[in-house]
Amino acid sequence: MPDTAPTTVDFWFDPVCPWAWLTSRWMLEVERLRPVRVRRRVMSLSVLNEHRHDELPERYREIVRTGWGPVRVCIAAERKYGAEVLGPLCTALGTRLHLQGLARDRATLVAALEEAGLPAQLADAADTDAFDGELRASHREGIELVGQEVGTPVIALPGADGARLAFFGPVVTPAPRGESAARLWDGTLLVASTPGFYEIKRTRQTGPVLD
Repeated sequence: MPDTAPTTVDFWFDPVCPWAWLTSRWMLEVERLRPVRVRRRVMSLSVLNEHRHDELPERYREIVRTGWGPVRVCIAAERKYGAEVLGPLCTALGTRLHLQGLARDRATLVAALEEAGLPAQLADAADTDAFDGELRASHREGIELVGQEVGTPVIALPGADGARLAFFGPVVTPAPRGESAARLWDGTLLVASTPGFYEIKRTRQTGPVLD
């Protein structure tokens, strides 16, 4: 692989979304195998869907209702300690929420914070709107790159022409590993950078395979 300065890739995620969790695991592989530095950002399914309550299935309403706490804690941690803490915190939260199936409660938030080397007191942010201005701004920056019809994750990076290249997804399960992950990255950039290209899609036939 040529000695190339890494490209900064912005990765917006909501820690309660299992599909974003899988994409985050894929991006760890991409970061290892391609000249990429991932800068994690926070977005929120709760913000995205707060005015769609009556349109949502009951199960999804519960996700939206309980999703405020984790994203508030993430944004509070970022604002106090910098974006670099979001990588370990994303992993610690995702492990508990998606692999261990733990509740989105204070005990889970505290355990994740402690694993990420952050103060347990940051869990207080889950029950206050003190950081909601910053949360909404971060969410808005990501979602406006791709439109309101999609959700998390959102990825953005400089395109070949210098303009920002952004897309939702990819939605993939299980998370590709090794060279399969690198090839998916290369292919995703190829189609996303094609002028006028918008969508490839097929019906999901399986839920997220979490490991």
